[in-house]
Amino acid sequence: MDAAPQPSPAPALLATEALTVAYKTDEADRIALRDVSLSAAAGEVVGLIGPNGSGKTTFVRAVTGVIKPISGRILLSGRDASHLPQRDVARLVAVVPQEPTLPAAFTALECVLMGRTPYLRLLENESSRDIDASRRAMRETDTWELANRRLGELSGGERQRVIVARALAQETPVLLLDEPTAHLDVGHQVAVLSLMRTIARQQGKAIVSVVHDLTLAGQYCDRLVMLRAGSVIATGTPDEVLRPDLLADVYGLAVEVFPHPRTGRPVVAPSDQP
Repeated sequence: MDAAPQPSPAPALLATEALTVAYKTDEADRIALRDVSLSAAAGEVVGLIGPNGSGKTTFVRAVTGVIKPISGRILLSGRDASHLPQRDVARLVAVVPQEPTLPAAFTALECVLMGRTPYLRLLENESSRDIDASRRAMRETDTWELANRRLGELSGGERQRVIVARALAQETPVLLLDEPTAHLDVGHQVAVLSLMRTIARQQGKAIVSVVHDLTLAGQYCDRLVMLRAGSVIATGTPDEVLRPDLLADVYGLAVEVFPHPRTGRPVVAPSDQP
């Protein structure tokens, strides 16, 4: 009897191939990413983890075209990003930056509507579709009640959720998030990461998120990619990557890793042993 056909793997909506990025200094170029190859498929949440200075934010900036790699390729929905106009890149990938610059006098709704810019011609006003996309994104991030509030009046956590809403309103197949839970209390941290996982599943988006909290990364990410000094040290499921020996080596800290009592996913806690 013939074996049942296996389902085809979900397509990679984001892939990097041997991506290398360098920053110029007074003395010599400093390699920030070296031969980084990773992918994120439709419906998948990939967490980027690693100590400070390991290249996580540089990766986000390279994929979105803020900085240009010196070698390697970035593929967005199978298309080479280096051959695409910036408007097309902005229709394929949206980003939640680590330290966004926000005009304090703008309302939250006006900020979220900025996510629709890639779909508008020069001096064109937003359509009802743009308004609907922005309203939907704000409701998903629990910010619709802030729509008429000015950004300068919002707390850090409220502004962060508005920026997440702006990225969702962009309606791209790929979402990049650079510490999306920064400035958020634990309740909203869980809400944002849970929302990312739901959006990936229900809308078929590929999501790559920089996450510093290793336990949250283990709970909400399908795969983890660990960076150290610009290179990929490990990649795999949370169980495969969040190992005490590997974490001690990369972070220089003894930890205990144990399964969550309900989900079975790894929980990381500092060890009380020297």
